[in-house]
Amino acid sequence: MNQDYIKPDNWSIIEEGFDAGRVESSESLFSIGNGAMGQRANFEEHYSGSTFQGSYIAGVYYPDKTRVGWWKNGYPEYFAKVINAPNWIGINITINGEQLDLYSCKKVENFRRELNMKEGWLSRTFTAILQNNVEISVQTKRFLSLELDEIGAIEYSIKPLNSDADICVEPYLDSGVTNEDTNWDDKFWNTTNVSHNDDQAFIEAHTMKTHFHTCTYMQSQFLINDTAVNLAPEIFKNETKIAFQYSASIKKNDTFTIQKFGGYVVDRNHDKNQLKEAAKNVLSKATSKGFEGLLKMQKNAWASIWEMADITIDGDIKAQQGIRFNIFHLNQTYLGKDSTLNIGPKGFTGEKYGGSTYWDTEAYCIPFYMATKDQNVARSLLEYRHKHLEKAIENAQKLGFTNGAALYPMVTMNGEECHNEWEITFEEIHRNGAIAFAIYNYYRFTNDYSYIVEKGLEVLIGIARFWNQRATFSKAKDKFVILGVTGPNEYENNVNNNFYTNYIAKWCIDYTLDNIHKIENEYGEDYKRITNITNIENDELNQWKKVADNMYFPFDTKRNIFLQQDGFLDKELITVKDLPKDQRPINQKWSWDRILRSPYIKQADTLQGFYFFEDHFTSEELERHFDFYEPFTVHESSLSPCVHSIQAAKLDRMDQAYEFYLRTSRLDLDDYNKEVHEGLHITSMAGTWMSVVEGFGGMRIKNNMLSFEPKIPDLWNGYSFKINFRNQILKVVVNQNETYFQLNGTEDLQILVNGKKVNITPNNLVKV
Repeated sequence: MNQDYIKPDNWSIIEEGFDAGRVESSESLFSIGNGAMGQRANFEEHYSGSTFQGSYIAGVYYPDKTRVGWWKNGYPEYFAKVINAPNWIGINITINGEQLDLYSCKKVENFRRELNMKEGWLSRTFTAILQNNVEISVQTKRFLSLELDEIGAIEYSIKPLNSDADICVEPYLDSGVTNEDTNWDDKFWNTTNVSHNDDQAFIEAHTMKTHFHTCTYMQSQFLINDTAVNLAPEIFKNETKIAFQYSASIKKNDTFTIQKFGGYVVDRNHDKNQLKEAAKNVLSKATSKGFEGLLKMQKNAWASIWEMADITIDGDIKAQQGIRFNIFHLNQTYLGKDSTLNIGPKGFTGEKYGGSTYWDTEAYCIPFYMATKDQNVARSLLEYRHKHLEKAIENAQKLGFTNGAALYPMVTMNGEECHNEWEITFEEIHRNGAIAFAIYNYYRFTNDYSYIVEKGLEVLIGIARFWNQRATFSKAKDKFVILGVTGPNEYENNVNNNFYTNYIAKWCIDYTLDNIHKIENEYGEDYKRITNITNIENDELNQWKKVADNMYFPFDTKRNIFLQQDGFLDKELITVKDLPKDQRPINQKWSWDRILRSPYIKQADTLQGFYFFEDHFTSEELERHFDFYEPFTVHESSLSPCVHSIQAAKLDRMDQAYEFYLRTSRLDLDDYNKEVHEGLHITSMAGTWMSVVEGFGGMRIKNNMLSFEPKIPDLWNGYSFKINFRNQILKVVVNQNETYFQLNGTEDLQILVNGKKVNITPNNLVKV
């Protein structure tokens, strides 16, 4: 049974009624972020019940030393952890001497939490009867500013309902924080200075080992019934905490409000010796704008994001809420302002996966950012990998590869591999292919070849060198094979000739050779520069070609399908529908031994190849492979339903496509995998966007043109989306009987619709 407490709403995530059992799930679902920092939706006031405290700063991490029972050569030294940062949101509240704590209140009523995605703020309202029988109503609103991305703002209002009350509010900063997720219970932060100036407080601290220097800060203002009041604080501080205590006597039914401004400045953006000055500067901007002024800026910033990124769905509120939830969290996590940052699978919503970069970025996120933002955002994601090329070559050297072969890490913060499971670290090498595919995908979509000339070809050469060395010539098969791998299906480890891995390896080599020849013929000076850096010679290129032309792909002639790996048909082929429901999810119910011997597929594997390289196969081949593999797929990866939704739509199986779409778009809202308390699945949210645009909209690039094959689920009256294609914005509106296109640009755009050319002129509505 999936959770279903989130109220359906077009623009908001809403929870009604207080339930201590779902606090941690809601802390994930209602998380907020602005690309530079983010936080789980922890309560501002003290809470003694079960909670997962989390506040994170983009790019700030700790190298948690690897912990394994049996060290293997080539193991990463550490696992990078995005770490819980000093807490600036805390506000302790006492009323007539009794602490407000929702877990211990006599009664909590009218509890309502709302994440307004249209305007980018989080609110909470409730009434509570404390242990001392004082009844209060509380209203809070909080946001992290997109425009001034070092500041967050909180408005917290308390109204005594059954008597006058002495209210004490205690805003504080606390750097004595720990992580939920740590290998050795290390101390992550070293606090160097706790100080205050008038009504401003500061904690200066740096991370151990990585030495990221930060300053956490706060300043508060007060209102009684909307009239500003000045209150003098009592100040309490120790080595890791500072609190300002403000007291006021408040009449029954009057409202006492604290507006707290806080956040982080980091030496990634400022001189580490001037962090306190930088913090004062940010606070001065924030207080001069005031809470309402900052909120107005926030609404405008989100309006401009939605103007381009929104997908509307008419006639299906749960589907509409799902897609907006996904688009909202993608934009909270990454906005493309800083090319040294990337997109962690949990974003700012939890600590699993360490907040690091996976192949998810290249395979799933780049299409979303290419189509909904300026192409420079996607380009900076590609440049992130070019910056790490030397590290990728070092990673390969540690595993015994030579001559500039590059293996991009499975998990990274700075280009070094920091994943701690050997079957993934050493074997899940298909990630290298996703980096190359993203380069191809970017050029295909933007027509910007300059990236490949300036940077991309060096990356491709490193990747091709890796595949050339990783392949082994099999005399028995008279083919090149790739042994001992884990494909996208992580429920099979150490297998031989995973189809997807072999296929993308061959493609990478062919694609690199094509680009070498193109640059040699068309960009002579760049070709000389690149050959000087990489020392490529014809003999080496000929060897690559030999490997690519003679790559082995396991194939079953009886079923006429490529096999996921050599031994796939040796398994006991019982489909998922014949698996008892109480055995699911198998990753929580079965031993790893049993999973590895089973036919069950965690996510698209062979079908991932058919998704990337759809134009290499016929529809009949896709259908055959889909019909064979999907029934064995348990979809226990967040990245699974979107690929299957796109392929089901391609095959005109709209009921199935819709079911997969709903699963990917509401994966977290409905907690399909029973793990939302750990954080959200940010990178797969981009796959949800693809399910609509590439699945139902049928968007592809064909013959260097945008192509659409629009379809619509029966339950929907219509849907729309926008695509920024080569600096022209195309709006697509699909109804049950027709599709409309509208171009916002200066030149005509020729597109394909169901295979036929259609000319779209600027600012005219074209009906097909």
